[in-house]
Amino acid sequence: MGIKIEEGNPIDKIFILRKIYAMSSLPETLAQTPFYPIMGINLTELNTRNLDFSPNNPELEHLDLSNTAAFDGYVSGLLESEGKDFGIGGYFEKRAIYRRSAVFATAEEDFRDIHLGIDIWGAAGSPVFAPLEGKVHSFQDNAGFGNYGPTIILEHALKGFSFYTLYGHLSRADIRDLEVGKVIAAGSEFCRLGPYPENGDWPPHLHFQVMADLLGMKGDFPGVCSHREIEKYRRICLDPNLLIGFPKN
Repeated sequence: MGIKIEEGNPIDKIFILRKIYAMSSLPETLAQTPFYPIMGINLTELNTRNLDFSPNNPELEHLDLSNTAAFDGYVSGLLESEGKDFGIGGYFEKRAIYRRSAVFATAEEDFRDIHLGIDIWGAAGSPVFAPLEGKVHSFQDNAGFGNYGPTIILEHALKGFSFYTLYGHLSRADIRDLEVGKVIAAGSEFCRLGPYPENGDWPPHLHFQVMADLLGMKGDFPGVCSHREIEKYRRICLDPNLLIGFPKN
């Protein structure tokens, strides 16, 4: 149902518009907002396949995940076998691939294996585009085996909402001359999938995450949580597919 705003006091109009925006949540607003394809083209079932890195995938039991070249060969082999350009998946997926790195090492009950974003796997050097206009909130090289590597966080304002998008596993060249506050137009290429080992030593992919709150952090934000933290991060980390639009099964 459309809402008609009658002629009148401009202050009254602003008040009404604020009430209208308050009727929608941020996820609902994002779902109704056009976005630019994050990889430059629409991700569809024709060019993209789901990748399963959960314990339900028996192939992972026979793969040396600590060997990045072997891990990369596994991912690229899956894509080549079906003629796909990209792999995708992982939002709130319980994953079996994080024991490859001490980055996720904690007490067993707090082991972090719940993925908070979506990964888009592809060829190193593949360009990444801003789905919406934003400005650079922060960036840094989160170096170390299994970490994000070069990371950029954009800040967005949309219909009264503020939120953030994170882009991890990039190329070091992407942050070399970057400046905080730089405006990134929707549809502009601003980073690329980084090669290993500079991307945190992972097979090339983009870790894309949407956050309603950064919890005071800059240049970094948890991309994985423990089971006891799921409800906390489910409130903060929205479904990135709202800004990717890959068809769900």
